[in-house]
Amino acid sequence: MLVLGSGVLLAQQDRSTELTALMERAGRYVDAYQRDLALIVSEERYEQEVRYPAPPMARTRDISTRTVLRSDFLLVRGPDNGWLPFRDVFERDGTTIRDRDDRLAKLFLAEPGSAMDQARKIFDESTRYNLGSINRNINLPTLALIFLTDTQRGRFEFTDRGRDDNTRVVQYREVARPTYVSTTGGRDLPVSGRYWIDEASGRVERSELIAADAAVDARIDVTYRRDEGAGLWVPVRMEEVYKQRTDRSEITGIATYSRFRRFQVKTTEGLSNK
Repeated sequence: MLVLGSGVLLAQQDRSTELTALMERAGRYVDAYQRDLALIVSEERYEQEVRYPAPPMARTRDISTRTVLRSDFLLVRGPDNGWLPFRDVFERDGTTIRDRDDRLAKLFLAEPGSAMDQARKIFDESTRYNLGSINRNINLPTLALIFLTDTQRGRFEFTDRGRDDNTRVVQYREVARPTYVSTTGGRDLPVSGRYWIDEASGRVERSELIAADAAVDARIDVTYRRDEGAGLWVPVRMEEVYKQRTDRSEITGIATYSRFRRFQVKTTEGLSNK
């Protein structure tokens, strides 16, 4: 009979305890982060391309289409005390779709009672500008952070993958059903990926999200940097790839974020930003 020595078992227990403590710090960080990020609006420049490969042995070339969207991006508190991101497209390929008026921020500050339903309509309207045959609303830079909150963390298994520079790499895998992400047909789509976490603060500096099954393969990578104007680590770049297995199409996207600004209400002057 071969058995592990007590020293090995104790080391494994220590690592498990350290990982649990790290995930709890990350959860506290995300809770505070979402509160701090609420009502901070950023400008998103979102370049998408979809490519349909030519059939095998065909003499035609691949077909590709490209678009560039500019949007306002805002995080708000939902009715269940969760945090929901919203995108409001105001320009496509250099053509103005609507006046640039920060209507999402104004909506939540001026009409909080009915703002959520109206914002959902704006968000749904914005998703129709996505390229490709894959309908999606998971292309949000802060989505993977939700899995670290107290209400969602129990749905996942976490594995310590060691250090990378000054961060701890933690792999996650969804084990609960029904899954957080699903297809438009209601099929479960479990997610997995990695976090790069500052060990001392629990701050997430990079995230990776993978959602895949027999029909579709999606991957979203997000990089965070500190923005002095916002006083926070904010998403500065989101890279994504979606592959549709039935038609072999591939959608790629790169979104960058800038011009972070916080909104407030002044009793004498109405809405302002800084």
